[in-house]
Amino acid sequence: MNENGPRTTWVLIDGENIDATLGGSILGRRPQPDERPRWDRLLDFVQQQWAQPARGVFYLNASAGIPMPFVQALKAMDYVVVPLSGAPDEKVVDIAIQRTLRALLPRPENVLLVSHDRDFLQDLGALLAADRRVGIAGFSEFRNAGFAALAGLEKFDLEYDAHVFDAPLPRIRVIPIDEFDPNDFLR
Repeated sequence: MNENGPRTTWVLIDGENIDATLGGSILGRRPQPDERPRWDRLLDFVQQQWAQPARGVFYLNASAGIPMPFVQALKAMDYVVVPLSGAPDEKVVDIAIQRTLRALLPRPENVLLVSHDRDFLQDLGALLAADRRVGIAGFSEFRNAGFAALAGLEKFDLEYDAHVFDAPLPRIRVIPIDEFDPNDFLR
């Protein structure tokens, strides 16, 4: 807590990365509306987990247009929506998130990044060196291995920790023996 009240946690969502992982690697197809993350639950999770206000920023590659119904839904949940465009060879979402992480460096806020992408390792490492909480959220099995080397980085799974999905996803994960319930498999 600083002298102005509790810190804010900035929840930065790499929408492109999460959508591609969910559709391409987990479902093997475009997600149906009921299979998409419930992003309001993520803000609630972060606020409860870190006991402080959370603000969400959702980055979108809008080079082909803005998905207005989705943007309106995010705005209704109080997310800041950042639609971006650029040259075909530019990773506009990654560039914007990197710039945001660097802009947060001199500020006292905490940061939770929702992505699997290794492009953010250096910037998250710099944030960890300061006095703040820093976390990464996504699907654990798709998280870049480089995140494991960042001491102090808190790691969360969107499905298993934050519970942002209405139904179980068809994922294969390593189960700690203390969590193993054979009834989960005897259906």
